[in-house]
Amino acid sequence: MQVGELLSNAARRSPDATAVVAGGERFSFTQLDERCGRLAGALLAHGLRPGDRVGILFYNTPRFVESYFACVRAGLVATPVNFRLVGPEMAYILEDSGAKALLYGRDFAATIAEIAADLPGVQFMVTPQPDGSTQALDYQTFLESGRNLPCDPAVGEGHPCQLMYTSGTTGRPKGAVLTHSNILWNLHNTIWGREDRDGQVSIIVGPLFHTAALNNHLTIQVALGGTSVLIRRFEPELLLKVIEQERATVISGAPTMYNLLLQHPQAQDYDLSSITKCTLGSAKLATQIKRRLIDFFPNITGLYDVYGCTECSPCITILKQADSLRKNGSVGRALPFLTARVVDSEDRPLPPGEVGELVCKGPNVMAGYHNNPQATRQTLVNGWFHTGDLARVDEEGFFYIVDRSKDMIVSGGENIYPREIEEVLFSHPAVADAAVVGVPDPLWGESVLAFVAVKAGQRLSEEEVTAFCKKRLASYKKPRQVRFLPEIPRNPSGKVLKYKLREMG
Repeated sequence: MQVGELLSNAARRSPDATAVVAGGERFSFTQLDERCGRLAGALLAHGLRPGDRVGILFYNTPRFVESYFACVRAGLVATPVNFRLVGPEMAYILEDSGAKALLYGRDFAATIAEIAADLPGVQFMVTPQPDGSTQALDYQTFLESGRNLPCDPAVGEGHPCQLMYTSGTTGRPKGAVLTHSNILWNLHNTIWGREDRDGQVSIIVGPLFHTAALNNHLTIQVALGGTSVLIRRFEPELLLKVIEQERATVISGAPTMYNLLLQHPQAQDYDLSSITKCTLGSAKLATQIKRRLIDFFPNITGLYDVYGCTECSPCITILKQADSLRKNGSVGRALPFLTARVVDSEDRPLPPGEVGELVCKGPNVMAGYHNNPQATRQTLVNGWFHTGDLARVDEEGFFYIVDRSKDMIVSGGENIYPREIEEVLFSHPAVADAAVVGVPDPLWGESVLAFVAVKAGQRLSEEEVTAFCKKRLASYKKPRQVRFLPEIPRNPSGKVLKYKLREMG
């Protein structure tokens, strides 16, 4: 089986059910399947062959969904491009991937025009352009020119499906090659872990260029015949309106999104009773905020923490609703179709309670990094993927992410994990967001620097933050410096850009 068949199967089972909603557009599964088939036909008619990479650069719109499923059903390798990058960064991904075609939104026409000369490998481009203002082919005309093709039966589970570039919080992003098998096994794991069912109406806020939004949210709804409600850009009040209008049942997002929803002054003006499930990813959500979410959505029955990474398609562990509050700080047990463990620096398994690196192996783990055998060898060791995350596991098999290995602070010979301090900061009623880094210290080697964003209308001093932490943490863990920012810098996946914070230190 290949990933494109998920859409074709859904169209046969539920032809008239709504597959995608975005703005004023709505497509049934039959309509979406036909459009994807014709777009696939057009791509192949323009000289592309199975295995070729195709760049996809759109906001969360039906054009992204069509481009993605057209690629995978034709055996092309979908290569989503982060729309928040600047031109040279986009050019790097397109050239590094060897993309032979680029489908992009009109919003990016100026950026693409600036870098077009740096894309010699791109043979043609396609974009919606009713005014014919660029040299690219018009999207709708291009789609209509194609013959409706079924899924290529020669494309198997071992073939590349996606080339997903890592978030790039440090250094150049790397392209993780994910096969059809990787995506399908992740689908099994995630449906089991999040207890997903058919007929869900899911709000997709995270950008579809990210593996979580694409594989955990959109793909699940397509596979189960549910509705994907695409949000182009996160705005708290717009999201609240969409939940009410579409009677959404599932919402997924990073902690930052949930924090902003909870703080919105008009939140109680909207009917949020349809939401029954929240899934959380990108970073750990403080237990205090989880409890507030349960009150915020009156009919919620499920709260799920999802942990993973691009290279794992992305899921590794999920904390189910039944354990969400009982296992404070945990990201859950390893999913059934993979193996995970905590190891020391020699890759020897550690007993429960000891901190080491979390590693995993299974059919959802990437084939390797595109054109980067050295990075592949460093990350995939004897079949085990090294996450770079420090973790511990308890006697019941629940994992706890302590921190990124590179983020650990060593002060006066003591190991300090920023995540522990951040959890304390999040529990302060005036703190909207927070992050902790280590900075050089002539006496201790490193010391703790905390960055705090204060909630609107609240006031907070450095002394108050330090005193709050001192009551809840060992003395050596408390921040020695506190700096206030309007917002904590994060990448499009919601992960804190700690290298930027260290530069401020």
